[in-house]
Amino acid sequence: MVKFLTFSLSIATISWIVGMLITALISKTGFHNRKLSKLNFINNEKINRLIGISPFKWIIMHSFFKCFNPKLSVPKRILASELDEYRSEMTKAELNHVFAFIFMIPFILVKIYYGLYLFALVMLLTNILMNLYPTLLQQRNKRRIDRYLSVLNRRTIKSSAVQDKMAHSNLNLLSSETQNLKYD
Repeated sequence: MVKFLTFSLSIATISWIVGMLITALISKTGFHNRKLSKLNFINNEKINRLIGISPFKWIIMHSFFKCFNPKLSVPKRILASELDEYRSEMTKAELNHVFAFIFMIPFILVKIYYGLYLFALVMLLTNILMNLYPTLLQQRNKRRIDRYLSVLNRRTIKSSAVQDKMAHSNLNLLSSETQNLKYD
């Protein structure tokens, strides 16, 4: 059993490297910008709670795992102007884990093919904990950022509309005053 776990952890670590390489190769493509940056496996917050994303987040934030990606470790409040960059880094981390998850699947299938079901189960559980859950956590955080950015955009648009109305009414007022001056 220890052998299964150490092998699974080793493959998971290698899968992270493979995931980073694949993400680096495709990050500048149109496919990445159009499709991959908008991935969302589970939209329902109830399902996220049921599968334990919140406890997983707590474990990540209160363990050595928080040091793995310093760009996502935020000791301070994030400014609204930093959110796009933060979301971009989050998308990279998410895709690293997606590709790492996919990389481990053939190893699991080989173990199943050879009848090593317990070994395959340990690898699958390791893959879920080290790649799928981090992906789901990143997606949840991206949705939160997107909601916040949406609120900011609505406020900006609303504020712009109010300013436009004020400017338009000021122009009307100025125009009527100038017409009054012409007739005086």
